Amino acid sequence: MASKNVVWLKLFGRYSFKDVEVRDVSLKDYISLKPVLLPWSGGRHEHRKFEKAKVNIVERLVNKLMRPGKMGGKKAKAIKIVEAAFRIIELETGDNPIQLLIYAIENAGPCEDVTTIAYGGAAYTVSVDVSPLRRIDVALKNIVIGAKNAARNNRMTIEEALAREIILAARNDLSSYAISKRVEIERIALASR
Repeated sequence: MASKNVVWLKLFGRYSFKDVEVRDVSLKDYISLKPVLLPWSGGRHEHRKFEKAKVNIVERLVNKLMRPGKMGGKKAKAIKIVEAAFRIIELETGDNPIQLLIYAIENAGPCEDVTTIAYGGAAYTVSVDVSPLRRIDVALKNIVIGAKNAARNNRMTIEEALAREIILAARNDLSSYAISKRVEIERIALASR
């Protein structure tokens, strides 16, 4: 009886989480697609280990937008930027922007990275696999940095730059900052095997 009256929450009242899928099996447990109307959890996850995996993925993008500097701590402004960017994505592609964000994260997250190991007084760089949670964090960080760099040096707004970066990363296009950064990180890791 209750299943007939289920109301699906839509992000910003427009975008449904219902048909969004995560293709990458390793990221499935770490990308939260819990339906929310507004991506603002109030930091309930903050002081518990690995709880950010339960935070909605759109809110994690919003939180990455609030990097130190101009946007530090201005979450309402960051939410408006993401909402406008999603509207641009919907107009340009006709697809669900949440689905394109998931594709962008899957494509932009590096699978290998390098770390430094000191052994006998000498330091060596060694290739290591990247955990799924870190893959998501690095992908979101690079998407946001690419958008901010594009908006800083152009007449493009941050909303247009973020929409463009998400679309290019979802298409696995090398002109995306996040994709080119992933390729660079994996190339360095391959060289240090």
